[in-house]
Amino acid sequence: MSDRFFLDTNLLVYAIDPSDPDKHAVSLKWLAAAHETGNGLLSYQVVQEWFNVVLRKAAVPLGPNEAASIYRKLIEPIWRIQSSRELLDTAIDLHSRHSFSWWDSLIVSAAIQGGCSQLLSEDLQHGREIRGVTIQNPF
Repeated sequence: MSDRFFLDTNLLVYAIDPSDPDKHAVSLKWLAAAHETGNGLLSYQVVQEWFNVVLRKAAVPLGPNEAASIYRKLIEPIWRIQSSRELLDTAIDLHSRHSFSWWDSLIVSAAIQGGCSQLLSEDLQHGREIRGVTIQNPF
């Protein structure tokens, strides 16, 4: 079994938002583990979603320069999954067979493509296993 784990967008948002101290601490732990072990990864979609949240939707949005600085230090080093035909084909199949939303299908597909054993997300069904990836709500 792989030690790789996939971080969904919410962990990256909580890692820079201390308004919920418990989620902030858990997210920082997982982000540190991703960097220290090299086993944590994320996808292009997660990067896009993170920028959308921190620049527009956050209670206190970041400025572009601050967001870019955080991105370069914390996110870019673990961004390993690019959009591809294989990722989309898998997402189509997941969407059809497992009733995931399209966006969740892309996240699960990216975790599969990355060879992850865990997908860390508070937005998906905790404990569910799809093609060798177990969804885990870290909170």
